[in-house]
Amino acid sequence: MLDPLYLLDANVLSEGVRKQPNTRVTARIEQQRPVIATASIVLHELLYGAGRLPESLRRRNLESYIAASTRDLYILPYDEDAAQWHARERVRLVALGRTPPFEDGQIAAIAATNGMILVTFNTRDFSNFEGLQIEDWRT
Repeated sequence: MLDPLYLLDANVLSEGVRKQPNTRVTARIEQQRPVIATASIVLHELLYGAGRLPESLRRRNLESYIAASTRDLYILPYDEDAAQWHARERVRLVALGRTPPFEDGQIAAIAATNGMILVTFNTRDFSNFEGLQIEDWRT
């Protein structure tokens, strides 16, 4: 595996389970598979979302999809460097009156401290973080 270049947000990683997946996004995920990763926080978001569903075929299918889509994916932790970056950015943004959701800050920190491009459909949610590269693969 090459060094990861792209860190996928939950909304991108879960594109394959939509009723009508964006083929541009799913093709890009497959094409870039050797250089994509995700964050432990994203894995948590996916598992938590699935776990909140009632026991059903839909839940089992979603859990199977999560397991399959993350099986060979490098999952980056929220480590000390990320915590320090996140704290600095959170202080700066709160002072500007732009308090980000905590989990978004963690994901941004993991991407930024690992020199990765964050791939998300919510570019607006991440646009205030300094030093963070963002892409939306739908366009």
